[in-house]
Amino acid sequence: MKTNIIIAISIFIFPIFINSQTLQYPTTAKESVIDTFYNTPVEDEYRWLENIKSEKTKNWVNKQNELTKKTLKKAAFKYNSYVVIDKYSNVQYSNPQKYGEYYFTYAYYNTVSVPALFYQKALMDNPSLLVDPSFISTKDNISFKGYAISKDSKLLAYQFSRNGSDWGEIKVVNIKTGIHKNDYIKNVKFSNIAWKDDGFYYSRYPEQGIGATSGQEVYYHKLNTEQNKDHLVFKRKSNPDASFSFFTTYDERFFILKEINEQRGIVNIFYIDFNSQIPALRPLITRLGFDESVDIIDSHGDELIAESFKNVNNGMVVKINPSNPRQWSVLIPEYESALLLNVMLLEDKILTLYQSNQKQQIIIFDYQGEVLHAINLPLGFSVHGFNGEKTDKKILFSYSGYTQPKIVYILNTETYEIKPLRATVVNFDYSQFATKEIEYESFDSTKVPLFMIYKKDLDITKPNPTLLKAYGGFGIISSPSFDPGIVHFLKEGGIFVFANIRGGGDKGTEWANQGRGIYKQNSFNDFIAAAEYLIKNNYTTPGKLAITGASNGGLVVGVAMTQRPDLFKVAVPVVAPFDMIRFEKFTIGHFHADEYGSVKDSAGFKRLLAYSPLHNIKENINYPATLIMTSDNDDRVPPLHSYKFAAKLQNRNAQKNPVLLRVEKNAGHYGATSSFKKQLKEEADMYDFILYNLTEN
Repeated sequence: MKTNIIIAISIFIFPIFINSQTLQYPTTAKESVIDTFYNTPVEDEYRWLENIKSEKTKNWVNKQNELTKKTLKKAAFKYNSYVVIDKYSNVQYSNPQKYGEYYFTYAYYNTVSVPALFYQKALMDNPSLLVDPSFISTKDNISFKGYAISKDSKLLAYQFSRNGSDWGEIKVVNIKTGIHKNDYIKNVKFSNIAWKDDGFYYSRYPEQGIGATSGQEVYYHKLNTEQNKDHLVFKRKSNPDASFSFFTTYDERFFILKEINEQRGIVNIFYIDFNSQIPALRPLITRLGFDESVDIIDSHGDELIAESFKNVNNGMVVKINPSNPRQWSVLIPEYESALLLNVMLLEDKILTLYQSNQKQQIIIFDYQGEVLHAINLPLGFSVHGFNGEKTDKKILFSYSGYTQPKIVYILNTETYEIKPLRATVVNFDYSQFATKEIEYESFDSTKVPLFMIYKKDLDITKPNPTLLKAYGGFGIISSPSFDPGIVHFLKEGGIFVFANIRGGGDKGTEWANQGRGIYKQNSFNDFIAAAEYLIKNNYTTPGKLAITGASNGGLVVGVAMTQRPDLFKVAVPVVAPFDMIRFEKFTIGHFHADEYGSVKDSAGFKRLLAYSPLHNIKENINYPATLIMTSDNDDRVPPLHSYKFAAKLQNRNAQKNPVLLRVEKNAGHYGATSSFKKQLKEEADMYDFILYNLTEN
């Protein structure tokens, strides 16, 4: 069956103006609650907004959305971001993922549907529909969270969520017939799916609402049985806050389970060898520190191959024999100037991805650690993983940049020839943009990498509207990825800047640790220093500088705008934690004490209070024009953070610049994923707000 589809692309939301004195903000009652920590009183004037399910809160949110929608209309009339971003989003490419005998693709039917799951036997076949989310539910917004194929390529288990929640469910479908089996798993959260024989491993939690998430358990589900018959594989009774990840190796000989104890900063790795006389879960490596990261990749013969950061900054590849796990051998050593990003094992070769000075390189090794071939990538582009089976001789990989959509390549691992799968078609000239790499000095003279993108004909010797973005947390490496909203901003004469601040993993383990825990303020200082650098070097001015970031990046924005409001004209924090004093009380906040600290000790409380955006709003300061973006069903960073932050900013006489709250309905941490149109609208609102406030005032 030939099906007309629109290939799903990523639109990152991490992501008029009248003076705010003329904006009639919704009435927000102050119902003050005072908590005392170590003899220090902490006032919370809007605690009632934490009850996100109450009618009072829902009515308040509806009024905020009405004001935001009405106010943004004027900006939309001028910049028409929705139509323009839609135009630049119309990118035609195929991004198949190879699992077993099939290639799989998420794709849209049309602009109002959610992405469905398609499959094809060969790369040049027309995709066939396998799972349509609209058949799961016509009431809820259904989003896929992942899938796994059985070893015989007959069955596919897929996980999905409703209305953007982190809570998921699992169903199983026959690939050839499209008929679903009766197997149905619920209460799944932060889980993958790992097949073994006629069943699969998964993890679940007790139902807990927005309260602290705890009590993860790993189960094995045998096909054609009820969930209540599933076999409990592992849980940690003595520490319900422990979290687990797991997988089975390609040949299904080994089951690998990693236990993470964030409170104590300890990692344990366990395994089952199904070839042993008595297969049982046994310890492989225990009591690893967080900065000694070891990730098992797969097996090779009787040994396990792992990516390790133990005692190295940039990563290496090691061999571990389960019969003698203390004796590791280095397969690929650490490279002093190159960070190891990704590893894929083939039968006779190892594919690796490295990054050096923000430039990526694919290097192919043999199992003796000898380099066989290298492929260089241009500056400002990033590879999005390798894809294929361990036995394949042709592997897929793709790369993209901020202004260039994904191009999928076929790599012949015998001849090392690479060729595009098919042409990527866009309706704008991506060659008109220039990418510049800069290192600037932070407050302590640390050199921080920065990407700057602009139109080649833009005069950057004079100040221009500039959008500065960062993430800077959890050791996550921030790689360039296509965003049509950025294309729109650049074509309007703007400069886009991404700062790889400390806390992220862009320069290895040490870089991440320098922006974590007691050093978290370094992340914020790096971001502020990026703004100061841009202003000092005349790329922009405080009146032309906007900042944005999502999740941890949203926290960075919230801290920067409250600590240095003089530097910025516009701020757009997205799904951000703002109340760092109460952050650990909700959902997974308590898991991140290693990243942020905890109020459970006095030193941690003092650090959190010092930078918590909600608690550092001053009565006499006019903060930048602010669009706070969140989702009403976000159970990772609950929207109560954004509600309270908006309420406190709005209800001060000194606030002259507009403060708007935009709440996406029936959506979660990743925003408007329920349809292509809603994704576009979300991003368009953000750029309308930014452009209007940077250029009209």
